[in-house]
This record gives sequence, structure tokens and C-alpha cells, in this order.
Amino acid sequence: MTQNTPASTADPLPPDAPDDWKTLLYERLAEDDEGRVCKDISDAACRETPGNFIATLVANAASNVADRLASAKTTLPWLLMQVGAPSWIMSLLVPIRESGSMLPQMFIGAWVRGQAIRKWVWVGGGAVQSLMLLLMVWCAFTLTGISAGLAIVGLLTVFSLARGACSVAYKDVLGKTIPKTRRGRLSGWISAIAGLLAFAAGVWLSMAGDGASTDFYAVLLAAGAGLWLLAIVSYARIREFPGATDGGANGFAEAFARLSLLRDDRAFRQFVIARALAMGSGLVAPFYIALARDDLGNAASLLGIFIAAEGLAGLLSSPLWGRWADRSSRRVFAIACALASVTSLMVAAWSVLNVSATASQWFYPFAFFVLGVSHAGVRLGRKTYLVDMAGGNKRTDYVAVSNTVIGLLLLVSGVLGALAALVSVPLVIVLLGLAGLLGAGLSLRWHEVSG
Repeated sequence: MTQNTPASTADPLPPDAPDDWKTLLYERLAEDDEGRVCKDISDAACRETPGNFIATLVANAASNVADRLASAKTTLPWLLMQVGAPSWIMSLLVPIRESGSMLPQMFIGAWVRGQAIRKWVWVGGGAVQSLMLLLMVWCAFTLTGISAGLAIVGLLTVFSLARGACSVAYKDVLGKTIPKTRRGRLSGWISAIAGLLAFAAGVWLSMAGDGASTDFYAVLLAAGAGLWLLAIVSYARIREFPGATDGGANGFAEAFARLSLLRDDRAFRQFVIARALAMGSGLVAPFYIALARDDLGNAASLLGIFIAAEGLAGLLSSPLWGRWADRSSRRVFAIACALASVTSLMVAAWSVLNVSATASQWFYPFAFFVLGVSHAGVRLGRKTYLVDMAGGNKRTDYVAVSNTVIGLLLLVSGVLGALAALVSVPLVIVLLGLAGLLGAGLSLRWHEVSG
């Protein structure tokens, strides 16, 4: 049985199917109320689409909020400062969090290909992540100094590896259970819900002032662990039918052979190059905050404003990006990438003009909001494009190889960015902005796969 058996573009809903709340909610969110869209999935999977859509929405919205509460860019650094960990450990958090979840994916993908039902890979990875967050809470209350820092970094490494397994499995299960032209909408609603909750958390943090304690950050981590438990319960309810397992028998022995995709598959190679150049939409955020902190101070309330701005950006923009991505994911990627790049160039220019602090108080949060809008588009565009451009085990290979390559490049760019930042933070922002403009231009050469 193949993994994805194409069905008709718009197979009607069977007359005996129950018109329950899941179906009604699915029709409203996916705008699918005039005959069930079944493009690129089997007839059996199509019948389960409403329930799978809702289960995926709840699971991934919960996990996204959990990631924001336990962010390696905000919560974990502040927690390490509270427990007295040395500053050099904090510089390891973001590279480990991002690269640790990407670098092993080529090998994880080789194992995932051997699983006929792959949702359990995501469920297992989610359980590990929940456990790691709970162990971080334990470290926060029982360890101090370098021992606490090293323990939390070690737990974050395991957390990131589990996240990598979830990433490979998620895109493949999405391709098997949600029809093409509805995947972007699903991703958009996931980001919107997570953005709303992140906005609320940011507002709460902005009112907390500077009196936050270890207990405050430990509660955030514990809440993240609880959300992961909710996520895995919801994801386990997905009805996934057995798919192809060819290519998984030799496991890790075949992992390096998958790199030949970069040489032999021109479309995939173009995707990876443009995605690599667009990394700045995610990497540049800490540099925005660094410039704002230099101009406006480093109060917790200011950080809360930035978190709220990012959450609001996802809430307002993600459904629109997702709906557009179902029509043309490459255009979404290109426009969003260009918007992020232009915003970065404007921020770099603003920082060297010595503008008054009064003007900077509104400019930096607004720029961060625009960056959040554009980064949401970049993520939705590339994710939807990657899922739509291939089916079966080829999709798994694409996800694993591209994420492994990007993970390695993130490590390299992180080191280079740290060195460049010693010279000039605006210079780093300019370089990332120019790279993004080039990536946006290259993505316009991708073949259209949506719609």
C-alpha cells in the first residue's frame, strides 16, 4: 500500500458521514463546505479529515505555546541567570535548541521511513520533551551555578533531539492525513492560536516588572510540560492509515546516501539554498532586542512587550499567510522573506542614526511586530511548499535532509554571527537582510506546487 494514494480533487463527503461538531468546525476553519477536498490523500484518509484536522490543530497549537513558554531565547536564559549559571553557558542555548533538533534528522528520517504508522514517533518525542521540561524545573530548585547550567543544557540537548523526531514525523503525517490546499490553512490557524496565547503571556510578563524569581520561570517551564501532555493526547487521536516503509530497512546505512538529493534533485536543491538564505528572519530577532535594550534598557516589562508583539503578529497574520500558501506557497515565502529583509535593513539604518529614545520606544516594537508577521509567512510558506512538493517517503527524505543541512548551517552562522556582533550588531543585521533578499529572489524560480 503506498503512503499517499491520490484521490480526486474534490471527493464529496459520504452521505452517511456524521455531521458532528468536528465536521462543522473543520468546514469553518478550512473553508471546505462544498464537497470534501481530498487532493493528494487516500479516500480512507479523506473520511477522517475533520477529526484529524482538529486533533492536529490542538496538538500543535499546544506544543507551539509550550515552546514559547520554555523559549531558549527568553525563559531559559533568565532562569540560568536566576540560578547563577555563568554567562558563557547561555550562549549555547539557542544553537543547541535550533541545531540539535535539525542536525540528526537525516538519521532520524532513515528510521522513521521504516514505520508504517508514524504518529507514534511524534507522540513519543512529545513525551520526552515534557519530561525534559519537568527535569529542568527540578534542576532550578535543587542545583545552582555551573552545575545547574550544565544540567539544563544537557536536558535541552535531549529535548532538541526529541523535537527533531517530531519534526520529521509531523510533516509526513500531515501529508498523509490532510489534503493539499488545506495544509496551509491548518498551519495558519495553529500559528494564530499560539500567537494569541503568546500575546497574552507577553502582556502578563510586561506587567510583572523586574521582580520575577526562580519560581516564576519554573512555573513557565511546568506549564510548558503540561501543554506537551495535552499535545500528545490530542495527536494520539489522529486516524493515520499504514503507509509505505520502503527505504527504511537499511536504516542509518542509507542516511548519508540521502544527501545525493542535493546533487540530483534540482528543485529540492533550489529550495534548500533559498531556505538557507532566508534563515535571517529567525536569527535576526535577538539582534533587534539587543539594539532596543541598548537604547531603552533591559527591564522585564520591555521584554514582555516584544513577546506580545511577536504573538500579536502571529495571531493576525498566520491565517492570512496560511490561506495564501494553499494557493501559492512559493509566493508567500518570497514576499515574506523580502519583507523581513527590508525591515532588517531599516532597523540597521535606524540604529546608526542616533534617533531619540522617545521615537525608538515605538519603532523597535513595531519593527519586531513586522518581523513577526514576515517570519510567520516565511515559515508557513516553506513548510507548505515542502509538504506539497513531494509525497510518500520522498517527503520524509526531503524534510530530513533539508533540516539536517539547515541545522549545520545554523551552527556555522551562529558562530559567524557572534564574531561579527563583536564588531557591529547593525552589520550582522545588514548581512542577514541582504541574504534574505537574495533568498526571496531565488525562491521565485521554484516550480509552483500549491493549488
